[in-house]
Amino acid sequence: MSGLFDQFKEWYEKRHDYARAWKARTGGQVVATMCTYTPEEILIAANMLPVRVLGAHEPQNVTEPHIFGMFCPFCRDSLAQGLLGRYDYCEGVTLTQSCIQYRQTFNSWREHVPTVKWDYYLPMPNEVQSRFAKAQHYAEIKKFRGYMEGVIGKPITDADLKAGVEVVNENRRLLRELFEYRKETNPRVTGVEALYASLTAQFVDKAEHNKELKRVLAELPKRKNDRPEGIRFMTIGSENDDVSFMAMVESVGSTIVIDDQCSGTRYFWNEARIQDDPIATIADRYCERPACPTKDYPAHTRFDHVLKLAQDYNAKAAVFLQQKFCDPHEGDYPDLKRHLEANGIPTLFLEFDITNPLGPFRIRIEAFLETLGEEELF
Repeated sequence: MSGLFDQFKEWYEKRHDYARAWKARTGGQVVATMCTYTPEEILIAANMLPVRVLGAHEPQNVTEPHIFGMFCPFCRDSLAQGLLGRYDYCEGVTLTQSCIQYRQTFNSWREHVPTVKWDYYLPMPNEVQSRFAKAQHYAEIKKFRGYMEGVIGKPITDADLKAGVEVVNENRRLLRELFEYRKETNPRVTGVEALYASLTAQFVDKAEHNKELKRVLAELPKRKNDRPEGIRFMTIGSENDDVSFMAMVESVGSTIVIDDQCSGTRYFWNEARIQDDPIATIADRYCERPACPTKDYPAHTRFDHVLKLAQDYNAKAAVFLQQKFCDPHEGDYPDLKRHLEANGIPTLFLEFDITNPLGPFRIRIEAFLETLGEEELF
């Protein structure tokens, strides 16, 4: 990988150092955010740094007294990071309701991580398609604004909110622009590079991240496509920040060209529609974003969305990356698999744990590639 994405890689690998340095430089508060439904615009308007909690993909033995071993690995890995003091620079922790397992992770975090000074649980309608959803979410975002004003001891003005929306929208726009390069034949942006860019957006100061994205986008047209494309893959499923897995997939004769995951496109895909009332702007955006399975009721809107992504990015196959015991994605999997395969997209299912067996996964990816290669011959 050339050095063009090195800053994103460094931010990813040294994310705690980055947050501590930001805090020392600005004197602002840092907030541990759980779930990409967190309305970051409110936190940014309060001059805070939202830092998404990620796992470390290393063995741990600290979560057993807190949550069941049959909770998904991401829940257990995330909670372990809090209990081990990795996020001790965060004054606050917040969760917007997603799945029930992650809610328990949040409850344990706010009760048992000693450095937490304040916490906020933001309810959100699971049935975002309901005609009442936006009105309900509007009321919750308004309450969240009021709570945050209490935390910082001063009003968060509409101008502050509009500035927060503007910087986050710009970030979404720039990430979309970066991902457009993945539509190319033999894309000049790899799946690993795109993952570094989308993940770091979730914990780096947005203005700084935007500046780096602009620098990379200015350089990209000059970049040569110097690696064989192989089979074009899409990744689908639960949260995935396992860079070593993505690198392995791209080392054996394939390119990951697009994803439907909250570590990638679901986080930034749609901008907030600007309205006169900034609370409505923010609340509506989270109801309208590409749905996670916890919110996709009663119609499964994401099935056609995922298929369209695969078609737009010319993905020849899809790999489901399933966090073990992830009930929402497990519920969607059979129907989504059927939907993709009926439309000519073969699929492979891999079950993720806190640490992933790259050797066996490599064998399965290579076997899948071989099958796809044989199919192309006939």
